[in-house]
Amino acid sequence: MSTPPFLTLPRCARALRLSTARGAFAALRAEPDGPVRGSALLVPGFTGSKEDFIALLEPLAAAGYRVTAVDQRGQYETGGPDDPAAYAVEALGADVRALTEALAADGGPPPHLLGHSFGGQVVREAVLAAAADGPPSWRSLALMSTGPGAIDPAEAARTKLLLDVLPVMGLEEIWQVMRQLEEGSGDRRQRPEPAVEEFLHRRWLANVPLALTVTGGHLVAAPDRVAELAAATAELPVLVLSGVRDYAWPVPEQTGMAERLGARRVVVEDAGHSPNAERPAATAEALAAFWA
Repeated sequence: MSTPPFLTLPRCARALRLSTARGAFAALRAEPDGPVRGSALLVPGFTGSKEDFIALLEPLAAAGYRVTAVDQRGQYETGGPDDPAAYAVEALGADVRALTEALAADGGPPPHLLGHSFGGQVVREAVLAAAADGPPSWRSLALMSTGPGAIDPAEAARTKLLLDVLPVMGLEEIWQVMRQLEEGSGDRRQRPEPAVEEFLHRRWLANVPLALTVTGGHLVAAPDRVAELAAATAELPVLVLSGVRDYAWPVPEQTGMAERLGARRVVVEDAGHSPNAERPAATAEALAAFWA
């Protein structure tokens, strides 16, 4: 999961609930002080939330972009029903299209679309579904730390362990086991400050377990749809952005996906699976340059 470096919203941002034809979604929105150059919709990944993008809000707003980051259905403050169909990638893609329509209702040009990790496959689904309806609903597509199909086998094995225990353990029990495994692994990465650690715990407990089951199942068996996406984005600029290392999809695999898409490729130095949280200034600079 992504770990936001801080939780205090910058002066340019606020929390809101965004009403759409498919329900309301928890969101963070940042507004530029000056003229608006464009807008963007940011979609988080598996076990993530809108806060994964919190460090991007101020630099992107300073670059002139009105930015909306959301919790997907079943995540953190959006919630969701006890219905597996609600969390299928096709349904989540339909949510992205509904969110896009809600943003368009505010006026202005179509937004730029960005998906992180699993969110990248969700926005891919939205773009593929929209392709049959006519011109693109977005100004561009950015795929951040995501891949063409299923996640790396080692990460898939860890995800399958989670899928195995979800029916028999509560989220609090699973959290405690994950923390014990982390401590027992000898992982010496710096732990987040207490407020961020408490947020990660609270966010994990707010997940809809059925959403974890369905979306985790997708990650371990996702089909490669890059050829379809290349055809659907013939008139849409595409960016593939990652860190220099990635546990979910190998970086060379992401580079190969960019080549197949004819996309711009950016690798953020000193970043791993979450450039948005680990190297936000460099990531925001790359996004603003692409959007411009």
